[in-house]
Amino acid sequence: MSILFSNGIPFDRPATYQIVVQGRVDQNWSDALAGMEIRLDRERNTPVTILKGELSDQTALAGLLNTLYELHMPVLSVVCLSYSSISDQTEASAENPSGEKIKNQGKEIKE
Repeated sequence: MSILFSNGIPFDRPATYQIVVQGRVDQNWSDALAGMEIRLDRERNTPVTILKGELSDQTALAGLLNTLYELHMPVLSVVCLSYSSISDQTEASAENPSGEKIKNQGKEIKE
């Protein structure tokens, strides 16, 4: 059963996130950070790292945020760029029995 909130973002479906943290995160941490793409934002005065990638659900997001907390990385923002709706999952099941994930195309929010 999927839980929907008033904004329509499903609690238990895959979604693509952009997380901005203060400080530098080395590329080698990608595996420990749920496979997120790691990019240093060089346009700011203070070091800022942008993490971007798909997480399986809100539990995975909470785990990633907890890891950042344990690393003492201040979180500046968390943005859901796109998410897989219930109808996407139903269509994926009907069209793709292998269960391959379908991504929605979202607009990236520039920081």
